[in-house]
Parts: sequence; structure tokens; C-alpha cells
Amino acid sequence: MHNKTIKELSALLQSKAISATELATHFLDRIERSDLNAFLHVDRALTLAQAAEADARIAAGTATALTGVPIAHKDIFVTKDWRSTAGSKMLANYVSPFDATVVEKFRAAGMVNLGKLNCDEFAMGSANENSAFGPVKNPWDKNAVPGGSSGGSAAAVAARLAPGVTGTDTGGSIRQPAAFCGITGIKPTYGRVSRFGMIAFASSLDQGGPMAQTAEDCALLLNAMAGFDERDSTSLAPELGGVDEDFTRELNQPLTGLRIGVPKEYFGEGLAKDVEDAVRAALAKYVELGATLVDISLPNTKLSIPAYYMIAPAEASSNLSRFDGVRYGFRAEGYKDLQDMYRKTRDQGFGNEVKRRIMVGTYVLCHGYYDAYYLKAQKIRRLIAQDFEKVLNGPDAVCDVIMGPVAPTVAWDLGDKSDDPVAAYLADIYTLSTSLAGLPGMSIPVGFGAKDRPVGLQIIGKHFGEARLLNVAHQYQLATDWHTRAPAGI
Repeated sequence: MHNKTIKELSALLQSKAISATELATHFLDRIERSDLNAFLHVDRALTLAQAAEADARIAAGTATALTGVPIAHKDIFVTKDWRSTAGSKMLANYVSPFDATVVEKFRAAGMVNLGKLNCDEFAMGSANENSAFGPVKNPWDKNAVPGGSSGGSAAAVAARLAPGVTGTDTGGSIRQPAAFCGITGIKPTYGRVSRFGMIAFASSLDQGGPMAQTAEDCALLLNAMAGFDERDSTSLAPELGGVDEDFTRELNQPLTGLRIGVPKEYFGEGLAKDVEDAVRAALAKYVELGATLVDISLPNTKLSIPAYYMIAPAEASSNLSRFDGVRYGFRAEGYKDLQDMYRKTRDQGFGNEVKRRIMVGTYVLCHGYYDAYYLKAQKIRRLIAQDFEKVLNGPDAVCDVIMGPVAPTVAWDLGDKSDDPVAAYLADIYTLSTSLAGLPGMSIPVGFGAKDRPVGLQIIGKHFGEARLLNVAHQYQLATDWHTRAPAGI
């Protein structure tokens, strides 16, 4: 049962071949036996109560396509009854009094929450090794990282502990773990999915999205997940594109005439041969399906790392200032005065990577450095966005989507980059620019590289082009079986 897709499980539930309670119990049992550290909080009673509600809706004939289907949430989305920790000691025992909009939407659709998923602390990391609750293991090779920050989400789908999950992507944190774990994940256009109740890292970059086995499943989840939310000031209003739509509408369109842009900057120095071979083979398959490859240039790609690591830490330093030991969350003991309490609480409550980014962010926002660093990074961000605009939308547009690798290598071993944060930052070279431009992007599995670890293909589209991206991914998955492969013993 656990190897079935969301679409297949939905059909079984609607036909009453299986109940939501039976399905939830099956996945809860699998989670209990797992040693991947993918889940941070599971409550069997809460889950089964939701499953019983779903069964009642199905019996009454008021179910949606997703009613009774299990889901699990990255622990960056607050939940009313489950703990919401953001992978941090600072929020180790925090239980939110409300649900994030994303959680609320899936609840309204009748999906059954299996629990909360491990992630890098406050979504800061590329390996899921920065969690205060220990690293997640990659189900394909338990010596490897699952990617980050949505590593628990990706590992849960790959290990068939949940058929679908939520993730968040600030600089690649849906796409990169999806690639490392051999699953499908999509980062929507910035503003498509509400950030209300998403514990903030970098407000101009954070975006929630679905992760599942297939593009079709991601389309079904995005149908429930996306839409305008008046409680989120960054949510796109209907007149700006924040409308409800059916992301499955183009899935079955043929790819004849599709123009695929292949950036030369994504295939240069630093790209491992095993990853390049798998990506090139996927591109060749797209040609067989009727697409045309077009060589393009995104000349400011190399500037995405310094720009991102100015902007994101600056926004993080502002967002995380609320965690001071006064209002809620962790508070240190043995302090002398208010300033001492602030200092000790943040020193003990935050992990090293979070402290590093807060310090960098505070520095670049200081008087005398703002213009030299933060403002310049924002100008570079505009240049990066213009690179994409030129090839995708401008009068000289030459392609409909852009394809390339998600990461320069397959997943590295646990601990390999723990002492070298810059090396981990460099691994985000192909995903950061998409986030800086606010474009939708996704990862689909296209093969295996060194040590038989998965390789992902990144597909980047125009603003509000999610339906087209999902179509492009779905057609590839109809013609290949990489997305059906599961780790040994699953």
C-alpha cells in the first residue's frame, strides 16, 4: 500500500477498498519502525482522529479527491496540536495555538496529518545536519545526507513513510533534497503559497511547496495548497496571479515543440561527470518526446551565491530577533539581568549555523555596510532576474522552460561538509538564482550517480508557469520509471 501514489490511494479510498483509518495505521506503523529520524513528532491518537473524520466524509459523500490521504508537514509550518519546533532547541516544546494556512488548507481538504518532519534549524542548511534533534538519514544510503533543509520531508517520501509532504524552499530546500532522495518536488512562484504560519527564515525568498513520488501527485497537492491569503502580506492577490487554479489541467499535453533552454553556466567547472551524464540523458529523452534543446546563457549565475548569502542572512537576522527568551520558547537559566538573559538564551538556544547567519546578516545591515553589501546584493538580484526574463519572456525569448542539474554532485556523506559551511553553500549554485528571481522550479529523478545515489533534473519555468512545469515533468515520468524506484527494503 505504501508504494502507491496519492492518485492511486485516492481512488482506493473513494471506492472504499480501504479506509482512511486503515491507511493511516499502515503508515504510522511504518514510521514507528523507521530509523531515519525523519519525524520529530508523531501522535497516533491525533492522526487516527483525523482519519475517522475523513472516513465519515467519504461515507457522507462530501469528500474531496484528497480526503483520507495521509500527509506530513515540515516542522517549519506551525500546527495546532503537534509540536512546531523549526528543528531548533529554541522552540523544542512549542505548540502553536493555530494552524498555518497550508496546514489549514490540507485539513479542509480532508487529508490526514501523520506528524511533523525533521528539518535544518529554521530551514538553514543543505544537508539536514543542522537540526537540533539530529540529522536525517538518506534512505538510499544511510551514510549520506538527504539534502536540506527539507531533508525529513524528502526522506519520508523516498522511504514511503508518507505519500506526500510539505516542504519549503528558500534557496533550493525543496529541489535539492528531492534530487538527493530521488523524489519529485516543486517550488511554486513566490507568493503562490501562503507564508502565514510558516516560521520565517528569509521573508522575500521563503516559499512552501509539495513533495511526492510523482509530478501528478505534486499537482494534486498544489491544487489544495496554493491560493491568495489575506493574512499574508506576501501572498499574491487575485489580480496579480494569486488565483485558485487546476494545476493538473496541462498534464497530458504532448511536448512537441517545447523549447528547452540549457544554460552553459550549469554545465561548467564543478559539475560532477556522473550528474552531468544523467542530466544529459534526460535531455536526450526530452528530444525523443518532441522537445528542442536551445543553448542559452544566464551570465549572472555565478553571482547568485554571494547575493543570496547577503540577502537571506540579513532577513534572517531580522526575523529571528523575536526569539529572545521573553515571549515564548526557550529561556536560559542563571542570568543576571535582561541583557544577560538575551545573550545566554540565544547562545544556548540557537545552533552554530543559525548564529553564523544572524551575525552575517546583522553585519551587512549595519550603518556603513548596508550600501556596500545588502543594497548591492539587491541590485545583483535584479540582474539575475533579468537574465531569466530575457530568455523566457522578453522580445528575444528563446525557450519555454530551462533545464539543468539541481546540484553539482549527488548526496555527500554525513559529516563531510560539517566543518566547511562555505562548501555546503557552493552546492546551492544551480538553485539559488531561481529563488532570487521568484520563479517556479522543480526537481524530478532522472537516474543514479556515484555510490548509486539519486540524481535530479531541475526544471525552471516562467512566473505562474507551474502547470506547464508539471506537464513537462509528468510526460517524462510517463516515458521513464526513475520516479517509481525505491530504496532497497522499502
